[in-house]
Amino acid sequence: MTAPNSYRAQPDERGHFGQFGGRYVAETLMPLILDLEAHYRAAKQDPAFQLEFDDLMKHFVGRPSPLYYAERLTAHYRALAAPGKGAKIYFKREELNHTGAHKINNCIGQILLAIRMGKTRIIA
Repeated sequence: MTAPNSYRAQPDERGHFGQFGGRYVAETLMPLILDLEAHYRAAKQDPAFQLEFDDLMKHFVGRPSPLYYAERLTAHYRALAAPGKGAKIYFKREELNHTGAHKINNCIGQILLAIRMGKTRIIA
């Protein structure tokens, strides 16, 4: 019996996802991909890179995103629930991040890696 497929442990050291996965990139791009991979692996092990990333996430992006306790919404739904039951409702204010959460979270890491590689342009 094979273990369930999980993206937490992948890709493997060759860049494969599961038994049939792989890198589907034009051969002309492979030297660039391998260079990027080498720089990424080095950055991943560098505490200074992580510190700079964390600092930007906190002071530029605004992470962790603030939580807002939705007092009236909580009261409304607790009134509908059984006595002593009902959830406290909070909003995680991701919309307060520049351009929304997913894009800026990804771009900060890409830009730091590009700077580390000496690149002057990036497409994100």
